[in-house]
Amino acid sequence: MPKPKTTFIFLSPWIIILLLFWLFPLIYSFILSFAKYSILTGEVEWIGLANYFKLLQDPDFWIALKNTSFFVLGTIPFTTILALVLAILVNQKIPLRGFFRAGYFVPSITSLVVIALVFTHLYARDGYFNFLFKLLNLSSPEKGFLFSEKTALLSIMLMDIWVSVGYYMLLFLAALQAVPLELYEISDTFGANSWQKFRFVTLPHLRPMFLFVVLINTIKSFQIFIEVFVMTKGGPLNSTLTMVYLVYEQGLHKFNFGYASAIAYCLFFIIMVFSLLQMKAFGLGRGIED
Repeated sequence: MPKPKTTFIFLSPWIIILLLFWLFPLIYSFILSFAKYSILTGEVEWIGLANYFKLLQDPDFWIALKNTSFFVLGTIPFTTILALVLAILVNQKIPLRGFFRAGYFVPSITSLVVIALVFTHLYARDGYFNFLFKLLNLSSPEKGFLFSEKTALLSIMLMDIWVSVGYYMLLFLAALQAVPLELYEISDTFGANSWQKFRFVTLPHLRPMFLFVVLINTIKSFQIFIEVFVMTKGGPLNSTLTMVYLVYEQGLHKFNFGYASAIAYCLFFIIMVFSLLQMKAFGLGRGIED
């Protein structure tokens, strides 16, 4: 049994990093959200809830909230369903099964900056997608998909689905392989067909993984930044402006650190509410048999 002092010594590097790079910025930024901070003088002027009241009157905040919500609600269902379908397919005994698993997973471990740059060229006026649309006699934005208010955000959403689906596929695949084979054998003895086995055996065992996938996908989607930063910078005409990009713009461009902190904490509470609602919807704490 290790002594408490020895345990603390071994844990101290992690504790120090946690305090310096997570807990201290978290608390300090919360304090800044109630203040006006000058980066030149270092002075902090207490202004109470003024930054939060300013949010309600800022049109950019409402545009960013609308775009971010649309991104979240528009990507999570498709990503989750596609990931589950792919997981079921690559869980079958098919030729080159390992190749397909690796192929679907590779985009999720590739640098997002690199992928965003590649898709920027694909979406360009002389890019592959415009060429494909013209080949099929379909109308496409004259200046490219990322330069149109109607298609810019949708283009980033499609890229995000393509990037993310492989990672969630792997999670669903792990959950599928954890389902006891005896349950399928028992269902065969009762004459259950494929749909009944999936509905009454597979899906109940996937419920915890469904919750995990939806939760982390929600958090990730609300925090979308790299794609917007690389591909559109929030344009055109704020059509791809998101909450995190607004925090970046206010904090590191306009140096309104107090206001940027208020936006960040507003986003934090929105994510927390969404997460709690999802936990309730998926019945966190209920058993598989419930």
